[in-house]
This record gives sequence, structure tokens and C-alpha cells, in this order.
Amino acid sequence: MSALSTTLDGATAILTLDLPGEPVNKLNAEVKREFESALATLREDANVRAIVLISGKPDTFIAGADIEEFTRLTTLVEFERLSGEGQVLLQQLADFPKPIVVAIHGPCLGGGLELALACHYRICTDSPKTQLGLPEVQLGLLPGAGGSNRLPRLIGARAALDIILAGKSERGQKAFRLGMVDELVPVSILRSTALAAAERLAQSGIRSMVRRPKTGFMGLLLDRNPLGRRIVYAAARKQLLKKTGGHYPAPVAALEAVEVGLERGGAEGYAFERRKFAELAITDVSRKLIQIFFATNALKKDFGAGMDSVRPRTLERIGVIGSGFMGAGIAGTAVANAVVDVRLKDTELQKVGRGLKGAIDILKGRLKRRRITKQEFERLSALLSGTTDFSGFGRVDLVIEAVFEDLELKRRVLRETEAATPDTTIFATNTSTIPIAQIAAPSIRPERVLGMHFFSPVDRMPLVEVIPAPKTSAETIATVVGFGRKLGKTVIVVHDSPGFWVNRILTPYMNEAGFLVAEGTPIEQLDRTMTRFGFPVGPITLLDEVGIDVGAKAGAVMHAAFGERLTPSNVVAKMIADGRFGRKNGRGFYHYHEGERTGVDEKVYDLLGVRPKETTSPETIEQRLIYAMLNEAAMAESEAVVRSPRDGDIGAIFGIGFPPFRGGPLRMIDDLGAARVVSVLKDLASTYGSRFTPATKLVEMADSGGRYYPG
Repeated sequence: MSALSTTLDGATAILTLDLPGEPVNKLNAEVKREFESALATLREDANVRAIVLISGKPDTFIAGADIEEFTRLTTLVEFERLSGEGQVLLQQLADFPKPIVVAIHGPCLGGGLELALACHYRICTDSPKTQLGLPEVQLGLLPGAGGSNRLPRLIGARAALDIILAGKSERGQKAFRLGMVDELVPVSILRSTALAAAERLAQSGIRSMVRRPKTGFMGLLLDRNPLGRRIVYAAARKQLLKKTGGHYPAPVAALEAVEVGLERGGAEGYAFERRKFAELAITDVSRKLIQIFFATNALKKDFGAGMDSVRPRTLERIGVIGSGFMGAGIAGTAVANAVVDVRLKDTELQKVGRGLKGAIDILKGRLKRRRITKQEFERLSALLSGTTDFSGFGRVDLVIEAVFEDLELKRRVLRETEAATPDTTIFATNTSTIPIAQIAAPSIRPERVLGMHFFSPVDRMPLVEVIPAPKTSAETIATVVGFGRKLGKTVIVVHDSPGFWVNRILTPYMNEAGFLVAEGTPIEQLDRTMTRFGFPVGPITLLDEVGIDVGAKAGAVMHAAFGERLTPSNVVAKMIADGRFGRKNGRGFYHYHEGERTGVDEKVYDLLGVRPKETTSPETIEQRLIYAMLNEAAMAESEAVVRSPRDGDIGAIFGIGFPPFRGGPLRMIDDLGAARVVSVLKDLASTYGSRFTPATKLVEMADSGGRYYPG
């Protein structure tokens, strides 16, 4: 079956892209061949004066290139040829003698946007489903079919770099303001508007009527003169190196491609783009990021119930019990992303009010960033309500409990909730360490009880762990996994074990950081070393952000569950005894002024009875922290805490910011080799104690040459 079909509307040919057997349109070799053939035919057809390119998929234009086809290539020559072929095809569109109008609804990403940029006139819908962007850097690549050159020429260096270097996508309204598209219309009139534009262009005898956005004085100063652009490039490079730590070559290469294209002209720009695309495509970083892409896509189709026939129920009304920081975050995220009615409950009206304000603040943030309109803000805000009793809970489909980490309190809330809600209501407890089976013990409908572990802050952290209890039904699991995805989260299903997956592997890492501080390793050196390794923040900063008291409670639970191996250092206990809880009360390892961190609090060293000395090498710090985590990950995986290495690595990347370019802890073990990991752990155990004793699974893998992933 053909992906492209042509129909006529007067003198305008409507070219419809509908890739057979696929939920979305993707650009692959066969589609490119069909485009070339269709263009050749339409060029010679005297009855055709203009073309409208539109998607046959209901809510997708073109999602990008076919990444599976991409992964079959291996050499520099193959990748440069792939980029060159894409550039040639899109140049054919740009040079086509008849006007080509592209009608965009739904995602228009990567190669899809590059194709649209090569057309003569662009129209998109104002639907929230319409997103235009160049996400290639998220795969360790750069736009390689002309996008690194065409977008900057169209909208200016600053706006283009903002999109390309971050791999961002913009909604239709923002794309129109930037000048990426020429018209913005409701989806109902997209086709007719495109036909009218094509006829208008054909009658005028010109191919393009590009609308230039007003950029004001700063646009004139920084976008339209070479000296101003040099300032833009220098600032972007400085910001990139600070953000990436030099671990991700794609954004820097994309910046260079934009600069070459704007300053040296199209021919050199396209040649540079081809070469850099190929060089990036063969890097290990790109391979790792593409593996993560495939893993997260696979998770989107996996409802975690273990049975293909089980499908999630639709949830329309939810209750959230506990209106603190977590509860408010859950409520605001549920309204913003899943668009459901949310009833927030707490013990006092003041607490409920603060929780509702926190939830609405999430919506206000989106309004400020122009992610939603004023009308959408008002509509979504109306979905939030609050109570101090169970009024309004008689029709909820799901209750998420987000009260304090106390077993008896959570059990009491469960009993009260079951008494006030229908038999069909699911109860999800948000806990970071307490086993779900213990919380579910008094339930009268245990098949509808499970854990739903969010990470803080809820509206920004991308992971949710779903934890079934022994009697949780498959339908309940699938329903909560599906709802987690509607919240915009990556969801992994994990075994009901203390700490689950993320906190389980994080605990020895954080404990080891405590031991290092107790030995006199400077706080800044610890954090600096681990951010250079690739974590978004260092372990001490993380502890201050999460809350030192929260860390202490979680550490105590893990110590009780796993014994001497996870014994915490005495650092956290001393900090709590001194009233230091981190950012939340402005007293932690760091100083805070009006909520902003100002530097290490030197009094901490006196409190701990140590004198800071940078005698520990960065290599030793890395080894102690990272190998403690790798060892724990191997133990937890061998206990089936996660269903697969894929889930474990995705959980680590999205839950604790494990460096994506390293692929996750289990893939890192494969890269290092189990034998090397065991050897280092034995050396660490001989120096620092039995907590580094290699996991049995690692020893077995070292002996057999085993791996978590196929070689």
C-alpha cells in the first residue's frame, strides 16, 4: 500500500500522507521515494498549479524520521548519505516551481518540521495536539535534513537556537508568533484554509508569502547583524557547556551548524550539517539516548498487568488526601495533564486552602509560560475543590493518599476512605519506602489497593513507580499505570519491597556521601564531582532539596529492612539534632537566603567535628558512590524488584537523574563488564568494609561473562 495519495480540488493537488499500518506518520526510505515520484508527476501535470500537503492521520502530521530504520546503519558514510538524501529531497520541495502549502495538525517533529520548513507556506491548527519542534538533540543528533539551516534563516538565530539546542517543541500559537508558520486556524477549517492559500499563491504567480514576525530592536541588534549574532553564539556556547558538562556533543554541534549556515551560506551550512550529523550518529552517547527512546516508547504500550487482554478503566474523578507539598502537586498535575475533577482533602480548612493554592500555582505557571490560555486556566481551575470531610468522595474513581510517612496513619486513612467510597474506587498510597502490603493489610477490598510513588516536585519529576500489593488485581494495575501516563509521567511497575526501586538504589549512594562528609571531604567537592559525572545535582544538594528529615526517615526504614549493609552515617542524625532540615527551613548543609542557596554553611563542619580537606580524589568519590549504586542495582534486579533491566535503567534515569548518556546503572555494568565491577567492589570492600561486598548476581555474571542486555 502507498503512503501518499493524490486527489484534485480544481487546480490544486492534495497530497495526503498516511503511512499504512502505523499509528503515526514517519519518514522512511520508502516514503522518501514516494515523495520524489509524486513531485516528478506533479511537476509535469499542467492541470496542477499548486499543492497542499496534509496528513491522513487524525491527530498527527509527521512524528519524525523512522528511528528503527536509522539504527540499522553503522558507518560514517551511511549516516552522511542518509542526511544528504534528506537534504536533496527537501531542496526539491523548496525549489518546486509550483507553490506547496503544508497543513499541519498534531505533532510535526524532527524530519516532519524540516519537511514543513522546505515548503512555501505553512498553516497549523491552534489545537493543543499541534506541536512543532526539532527534538534531535534528545537523541544525541542534530537536525540533519536542512533544519539546522532553514529554521534560523526563517525565525532568527536566538529563537531557532532556543528550539534546536534544547530539542524543544512549541504549540501552534507560539510557532505562529515566532514565524514558524504563516497562519494559525482551528482544526475544522485547516483543509479549506490550505486550499484557499494554495489558490491565492497560484493566482499571484509567486510561491511564497512568508510573514516576517516583528522582533523589535533586539532582533535588529542580535539577529540581523553578524556582530550581534557573535554575541548570541558565545552566550549560547557558555550556557550549553555549563548545562551539559561537556557530556553531550549534539547541542554544541548543532550550535556550530547554525553558525556556519548563517555566517557562511547555505552550501557550507548543509555540508557541515551532513558531516556533523554523521559524526554524532556513530557516538556512544547517541546510541544510549536512542536506546532510552525505544525503552520509553515500549513502556507507553506496557500496562504492567502481565496480560495483553487487560485494559485500563477510564478515570474521571479523583480524590487526593493530604494537601501538603506532594498532595498539592498531585492535584495540580492531575488537573493540568489528565483534565479530571480533583477533590482535595485535609484535616483543616487552612491546609486545604494552601493545598488548593499550590495546585492552582501549577496552572498559573503554565499560563505564565503560555502553555495554556486564560480560558483554559479558568476551566481547569474550576475542576479543583477541597474539603475537610469525605463529602464529594462518593463518586471518585481513584483516591491518592499523600499523608505523612506513618504506617498507622496510612492504614487509618485507607479504612476511612473505603468506608466513604464506592466498591469500585481504587486506593493508591503515595509512599517512598513503606511496603504496600503492610498498608493494605486492613483493606476490605485489597484487589483495589496499590502504591503510586510520585517524586518531588510532582509537576516536574517525570517518573511514577506503581507498586502492586500481593492481592492487587490486574485491572487495577493497568488502570493506575494508564492514569500515570495521562499525568504525563513515565511509569514503571515495581515489586513491593522496601524502598521499591529508585530509593533502594539511591540509599547506598546517599549513605556513602554521608561517610565521605564525615571523613572531611568538602561538601562542594562531593557535589561538584557528581555533577561532573553527569547527575543534575550532587548528593548533598539533593539531600537539602528533599529534606534532611525525610532522608533520615527513609534511611532508617532501609536500614531496618536490609541491615548493616545500609547503615547510614551519623551525619544526618547530627544535622537533625541541630534543627537542620535543608531548604525547607533554610538550614541545611548550605546557607539559604529568601529561599535561594548562597553557599556551604561552614558551621556544619564544626557540628560534625571534621576539618574539610580535599584529600579524596574525584576518582575515589565517583567509585565509592557509583559502585555502591551499581552493586545495589544488581542486588535489587536479582530480587525482581523491577520486571526487566529496561525498567530499572529508565527508573534510575527518570527518577534520580542517572546520567542518560551512560544508559542507566544496569547498562553501565554491561559497558564496564561485570568482572571489572566485581574487581573494583572487592578493592573497595577491603578498604571501606563489607558494605561493598559484590552482589552474588554480579559475581555469577563475572564468572560466566553474563550481561543484562544482548551484546
